[in-house]
Amino acid sequence: MKILVIADDETVRHDPRREKADVLISCGDVADQVILQTAEAAQCSRILAVKGNHGSPEPFRAPILDLHLTTNTINGVRFGGFQGSWKYKPRGHYLYEEPEVEQLLGSFPAVDVFVAHNSPRHIHDREDNVHLGFEAFVTYIHRAQPRFFIHGHQHVTQETRVGVTRVIGVHGRMRLEID
Repeated sequence: MKILVIADDETVRHDPRREKADVLISCGDVADQVILQTAEAAQCSRILAVKGNHGSPEPFRAPILDLHLTTNTINGVRFGGFQGSWKYKPRGHYLYEEPEVEQLLGSFPAVDVFVAHNSPRHIHDREDNVHLGFEAFVTYIHRAQPRFFIHGHQHVTQETRVGVTRVIGVHGRMRLEID
């Protein structure tokens, strides 16, 4: 399965590469119109997304499927996700305290690909009170052992392995192949 992942950079719609993809994943902070334009350019009709900390409070436009605390299976690959980031300011959309994330993910099922806006704690995060990862994501990785944990928010494109899980931070766009 060919997957195109986008996150945190709306200039992806101007990328001249027209690579086909089976699934487009948005890890947040990308406007719906940009997601749809990128999917059209990739000739991709399956679109999965989570909201970022700068996301609109409106639901995603069809055919974008919101993965927040839900699962979706495509060609035998199970996807799940979590929106938002650390609650670094008193008001805003999709901002969470650590105990909330722990509670919400406590019984979340195992998936092959976990899509998040924020990173796991101490993996690609920064000590700036805005870009802190969630410890609950680390707990989920150890418990559920997804093959991939894909995130945005940190403005890095980087991969780190945690046990069997490939934790992949994306800024802009990245192509993945999953068999």
